[in-house]
Amino acid sequence: MSNPQPSLNRSGRYIKDMVYGANDGIITTFAVVAGVTGGQLSLNAVLTIGLASLFADGFSMAASDFLGSRSEQHAREAQGAMLEENRSALTGAALTFTAFLLAGAVPLLPYLLAHRDSPLFFYAALATAAALAGVGALRALVTKRSLTWSALEMLAIGGFAAVLAYAVGYQINALIAV
Repeated sequence: MSNPQPSLNRSGRYIKDMVYGANDGIITTFAVVAGVTGGQLSLNAVLTIGLASLFADGFSMAASDFLGSRSEQHAREAQGAMLEENRSALTGAALTFTAFLLAGAVPLLPYLLAHRDSPLFFYAALATAAALAGVGALRALVTKRSLTWSALEMLAIGGFAAVLAYAVGYQINALIAV
């Protein structure tokens, strides 16, 4: 029985892991920043929760990627299917973690680098939008889809998550403040 998936060249073999990690890193971290900001918590809370979430969620994503890949490999072996050549679950997990950390740090950079009196959330939103569009554009290079469509798709998904997190933080703060 042959593998029904077309083989990917070396650069595309781990694209799912990298896009998945980068996209989730950006969206998750900015959602945390948006939720904490919506809840009107301090700058220290943004940094503490943001950085803790960045590393914990990045590790969780990598562990999930590893376990999912290993489960898929075992299931294919049990069915007698051919495995993808040179596809390492550990490499996929490492790439997911690295992409998550690097891309996920972007929404926190204004809080780490800009002056405390600056509009930090606005800068974080701009940096996040640029990172999402950038990952979308890189994805388009590999998938051969429209660069504009890929960037807008990433922006829309990330924007929805941010609005949702901000609204939840705002509502929780309103309920607690009563």
